[in-house]
Amino acid sequence: MKKGEKRRQELLQIAYRMFLTQGYENTSVDEIIEAAGIAKGTYYYYFQSKEQMLEAVIGMMIEAEATAARRVLASEMPTPRKLVGIIASARPTQDEQPIEAALNQPENALLHKRMRERLLDAFVPLLSEAVEEGVRGGLFTCDHIPERVKMLLLLGSELFDEGRFTEADADVFIDVMETLLGAAPGSMGFIRALIPQRGRA
Repeated sequence: MKKGEKRRQELLQIAYRMFLTQGYENTSVDEIIEAAGIAKGTYYYYFQSKEQMLEAVIGMMIEAEATAARRVLASEMPTPRKLVGIIASARPTQDEQPIEAALNQPENALLHKRMRERLLDAFVPLLSEAVEEGVRGGLFTCDHIPERVKMLLLLGSELFDEGRFTEADADVFIDVMETLLGAAPGSMGFIRALIPQRGRA
């Protein structure tokens, strides 16, 4: 890694830790600069604004999520569980919720859109590979696989990320997944036990 890229990554790690502990809104550029022990000009050489740094931090989080998803894909677990594991990887950890909350603020709507596109770019190929594995194994029967997994990602994100859904919502999501993938009815029912209880009404 080149010296400039290493310095940029160090700044991102500092910002990441401060956003987690203090919250994005409560962290100033001056605090990041002080923690990094650099001149203000050095900070602005790498990032034009705090918003641009937030985008880079979230991009770093997405790459970490994609790395976890690639491990799931390469594992020996059954294909349906790989699929669910990859989808589950495409979410911030509980500790990262303050950063996710900043992204969901109305003033960050355009950034939210860009980050969603970036998430889809990272995860659609991984999910597609898992579904193709299922098709080869006779578990799924479907075409237009990238489009189908993109729909699953978007639906799952809208339904579960806010943490407000009913038992019926979860059941319908499972039905939709089975239908989209051409899976046998009931074959994805194990997902019910994996859905966080805290969101259920």
